[in-house]
Amino acid sequence: MKKGKAVIVIIMIALLMGVLPPSFGVLKVWAEKSTREQIKDKEKETKDIQDKLNNKKGDLKNLKGAKRNLQDDLAEANDEMIEACNHLADIEEQIRVKNDQIEQNQEDLAECIEREEKQKNDMEIRVRKMYERKNSDYVSSLLQAKDMGDLLNLATWFERVETYDKDRLAEFEDAHANIEYLQATLEQQKIELDGLLAEAETEKARMAEILNGIVAKIEATSDQISDAEKKALEYEAELKKSEEDLKVLKKKLEEELRLSREAAQGKWRSISEVTFEEGDRKLLANIIYCEAGGEPYEGKLAVGAVVINRVLSGRFPDTVKGVIYQKSQFSPVASGRYALALASDKANAACYQAADEAMLGVTNVGACVFFRTPIPGLTGINIGGHVFY
Repeated sequence: MKKGKAVIVIIMIALLMGVLPPSFGVLKVWAEKSTREQIKDKEKETKDIQDKLNNKKGDLKNLKGAKRNLQDDLAEANDEMIEACNHLADIEEQIRVKNDQIEQNQEDLAECIEREEKQKNDMEIRVRKMYERKNSDYVSSLLQAKDMGDLLNLATWFERVETYDKDRLAEFEDAHANIEYLQATLEQQKIELDGLLAEAETEKARMAEILNGIVAKIEATSDQISDAEKKALEYEAELKKSEEDLKVLKKKLEEELRLSREAAQGKWRSISEVTFEEGDRKLLANIIYCEAGGEPYEGKLAVGAVVINRVLSGRFPDTVKGVIYQKSQFSPVASGRYALALASDKANAACYQAADEAMLGVTNVGACVFFRTPIPGLTGINIGGHVFY
């Protein structure tokens, strides 16, 4: 028989005799591979989180730059608003001045009209009296002239008086026309200024709309920055936790490798070598209930098998009670839920059946001595909501 075949036969005999546990040869490799994959996945997860954090920080930087640009736009728009307001103030001042001029010109016009009316009345009275007395005063004055020179002087005087009156009337008429023209001009200017004022108000409204739009954008950008900062903090916390988890996994790998080496060098008992205590069945059934009460029967049997595998291994306590109450091994024990279940014997018939089979040496998870809810990177035998490894 060749040497290789002889080794295989020896191992098979050892398995049959109970010297080595079932699947002993793959236990070390299995645990080591599972944890290595966990570490590999955790390293990838950590890198992904770091990439997300870097991207979010980049987004945050861009958002802050956009906010600064918007603030610059706001300052520029604010300067334009101030300029528009100053222009509006200038227009309002021009309107005030023009209104004062119009008011003064209206007063001057009224005074001129009053003087004109008085002069017209005076002239009408003087002309009427002059013509009423033309056969006596005017004619008699001419007839009383001493000589031709005196006569010419009187005639010239009367002519000058008439010319003076006509000139005064023309002046008043011209002044009236000029005042009406000025009034019309000023009224037109007022209309134009009112139009400028309306235009300025429109411009002011437009600038206000621009300002409000920029302010709204700044507020929206600020909200985005706040959300990005919050998300970045979440990524940082997630990254920190992932890094801590990675350290734990690496430490766990070292521990599992240590346990694997010790298991490889240790001894496993046969199920026939185990003497169960009177209360072991109840202890085992209730830990199965706490860990896999909601699982299918296969999951219940798998949990029972893990407990019994530890009893068989030289690296764990050699009693059911010792395995179950070993520190930091079964969470229901640590939380107190196991004690409550045990006190009222919550285990059902399926849990007791799984306990009975496991205590007979039946296993559907080989030599697995660990189980937990699935996590990324952890491989093993998946039954129900647990992975066994």
